[in-house]
Amino acid sequence: MKFDEIRTPAYVIDEKKLRQNLEILKDVQERSGAKILLAQKAYSAYQTYPLVAQYLAGATASGLFEARLAHEELKTLDGRRCENHVFEPAFKDEDMTEICEICDHVVFNSLAQLEHHRSVWERYVSEGKLLVGLRINPEISAEDAHEIYDPCSPGSRLGIRNEDMPEALPKGVTGIHFHNLCEQGFEPLEATFQKVEREFSRFFPDPEAPAEGRIKWINLGGGHHITREDYDREGLIKLVQYIRERYDVEVYLEPGEAIALDAGYLVTTVMDVVETERIPVLILDASAACHMPDVLEMPYRPPLKDSEEPGEMNFTYRLSSCTCLAGDVIGDYSFETEKTVGDRLVFEDMAIYSFVKNNTFNGMALPDIDILHEDGEVEVLRRFTYDDFKSRL
Repeated sequence: MKFDEIRTPAYVIDEKKLRQNLEILKDVQERSGAKILLAQKAYSAYQTYPLVAQYLAGATASGLFEARLAHEELKTLDGRRCENHVFEPAFKDEDMTEICEICDHVVFNSLAQLEHHRSVWERYVSEGKLLVGLRINPEISAEDAHEIYDPCSPGSRLGIRNEDMPEALPKGVTGIHFHNLCEQGFEPLEATFQKVEREFSRFFPDPEAPAEGRIKWINLGGGHHITREDYDREGLIKLVQYIRERYDVEVYLEPGEAIALDAGYLVTTVMDVVETERIPVLILDASAACHMPDVLEMPYRPPLKDSEEPGEMNFTYRLSSCTCLAGDVIGDYSFETEKTVGDRLVFEDMAIYSFVKNNTFNGMALPDIDILHEDGEVEVLRRFTYDDFKSRL
């Protein structure tokens, strides 16, 4: 099947671009010595996990279900299982044993959670099957951080502040994790680490102090746009090398967006053109509320192929959907040619935070998930039906 033959609406993963991103990350991984993990909260098309496993060290999860997905699907072609990390603000008692069975790293959000589950995780640590860490709050926000995505905003529930940490790491804890970035370049990471190194220094290895209670690994979190063209990858490599050489610890990075950045599309069809007193509206078979919810949550204006800002080209339209939500508006765009019923529009950068967050509000069907292979052929990875809608209710 060719690209112009697909059924809409459909998410289409660009296999070539995905591989290009992975090749960049593998280069950073090999040159720096870091271990790079796929943050599944941003991208979890498990059908592509065999490709991901060729390049990255593993994956990180936000709970049991994502951890199970990585455990089951993220394997190399010869069957070797990749590393499996998990962090959750609070773990359910009934999930803890399975999490310890299938994960290599478990990161706790509070000292209370650490101790509450100690009776379960401590046995796996003592048997050498598990590493345990604590998430810290470095209390530094990126300058342009959007409040909803800022884990270090005042009153944040995510991570332990320096003043609430003990003088030494609790027994069994060997690492720390922090995450405060979202779609950032290298400079905010460098500033964050320097603050962590300074304020949490008592947890870093020191040749003149006892090793007990100090870290053996550090996770620098996600939000790093490493595969973006203007990202300072050389700076990142030097920082990781410094950490590893200065402290002799393992360094992890867990980007989500960087892995599938610009590696997917949402293809939609114009169903109607509604004339209004202000601007003509294109009714699409795709929805912001259902199929790209970040458009309304952020909000942001998704990139659209062959379009410009309103008024810059000959025909300007407001793009909306066929839900009953009046505010289900994607944005205003201009085009060189007039749009009519049956025309296709292609939204770009739609592999991340799209099908992992979509929903069936209003009974909207979930888009197909397709993959555009490197030879130009399109394969349907998943097609959703009425049963998928009904089973969620």
